[in-house]
Amino acid sequence: MKPDNIAKIIADILEDKKAKDIRIIDIKELSTLADYFVIASGTSVTNIKMLSDEVEKRMEEENVKLLHREGYNSARWILLDYGGVVVHIFHEEDRDFYNLERLWSDGMKEHS
Repeated sequence: MKPDNIAKIIADILEDKKAKDIRIIDIKELSTLADYFVIASGTSVTNIKMLSDEVEKRMEEENVKLLHREGYNSARWILLDYGGVVVHIFHEEDRDFYNLERLWSDGMKEHS
């Protein structure tokens, strides 16, 4: 599956589970890290873990392999690496602090 399709599926999963402020940022022209970032916010540690769990479960059902996961234990910022797509699920306060949208502002933004 192509990275743009993976990013859209993940954004839809997050929207279905009521994540807040979902953004897809196209970074393929800016970085070799990934083609897309999907960024979303959760309202609590429990909510953030649930969002991460749902993305992992549903992507596994789509046969998209998770390469790496970070931050699950603290659940203030969970990163899920699907190769061409990196998912960032933040606690709202941490998202404001790290402000990835500003750091990657040259990327094309899509709203979910």
